[in-house]
Amino acid sequence: MTDFTDDRLRARESVISGSRWYWPEFLFWIAAASLFFLVPTKLTLLSEIFILGLMALSIDLVLGFAGIVTLGQAAFFGLGAYSAALMAKHGYGAFLFGIIPVNDPLLGLVVAAIVAGIVGFATSFLVLRGSDLTRLMVTLGVGLIIEELANKMKSVTGGSDGLQGVMPAPVLGKWDFDLYGQVAFCYTLAVLFVMFMLVRRLVHSPFGLSLKAIKQNPLRARTIGMPVNARLVAVYTIAAMIAGVAGGLLSQTTQFGSLDMVAFHRSADALLILIFGGAGYLYGGLVGAVAFRVMQDFLGNITPQYWQFWLGVILLILVLFVRGGILGLLRNGREFLSHPGAAKAGAGAVLRALIERRSPLALIFFKGAAKKVISDKRSERDGESGKGAGGV
Repeated sequence: MTDFTDDRLRARESVISGSRWYWPEFLFWIAAASLFFLVPTKLTLLSEIFILGLMALSIDLVLGFAGIVTLGQAAFFGLGAYSAALMAKHGYGAFLFGIIPVNDPLLGLVVAAIVAGIVGFATSFLVLRGSDLTRLMVTLGVGLIIEELANKMKSVTGGSDGLQGVMPAPVLGKWDFDLYGQVAFCYTLAVLFVMFMLVRRLVHSPFGLSLKAIKQNPLRARTIGMPVNARLVAVYTIAAMIAGVAGGLLSQTTQFGSLDMVAFHRSADALLILIFGGAGYLYGGLVGAVAFRVMQDFLGNITPQYWQFWLGVILLILVLFVRGGILGLLRNGREFLSHPGAAKAGAGAVLRALIERRSPLALIFFKGAAKKVISDKRSERDGESGKGAGGV
């Protein structure tokens, strides 16, 4: 009974400690808000980065915490984009309950989340079957089906010509979307923060802990009575709703809907963004979105024809040598520097610790130290052998 109580107390302490805010998180959001004043000419680009980060956050929820590999998140992103765009186009001048404009941006986001969530729930049962490769192909197939339906339903989506005439109402009835992107910046940042808070609360709740248990060992989780399938269906549906909100933000801020919003490259880019930032950290998608867009613009200015090649090279380096992405590298570095015996441990102990953490980049970095340790050991052994031979 005492052991059971101790386990419950430790679990409760884990939930409480995980939900605490730390100073780097405050700095991150303060820095994001300060960009409004620091780079006023890049607000449109920053709004796009926020939207990419929100979509990557939806993938992080299913991949980083539930272990579901997906390439079909663009389907929910596109459904949300078209839903919000259609609300803004056909709801102009109409009112809900005689008070709320039908083309209200927040109402459009709610509809986008509901539509994407319904489709996500309907397709989640397909994801439960098979291995990671099967899930990858199923989600990819769902995305391609939604893309082709959007292409064929030209009377609704506009087809390859796109959906024009998207005119969302002012945000909260006061602020119109302007050409400089000021309202779009504040609007997307506010929605991103709210959605991030909801996801953060979710992953640090008992529901989030159950997702981590399912990811680590689904068979053991099912053995102890955890409803594995119900948990996976729920998290997949929630992630679809978040992706739908991201798509709705894009169509509202750009005031346009197109097949590009439901294309496969949307899923691929979001997955790359998450790999750059690091899966399972929550902030990985946000940091990865910034890194992805900065590298894309930087490489595009240097080599306009081959920027994708160099981006692929960087991705390979990250996958092979920096497991956990940018945040994983920072976390390993912080843990190493904060180790109480790091300065006195010596090269051999440091190398052993790095091997236990399975960091290939760190192993390469300390390759010289490892050689020195081996050479010193050999010298000591040769010296002892020489003394023994001299004594004989």
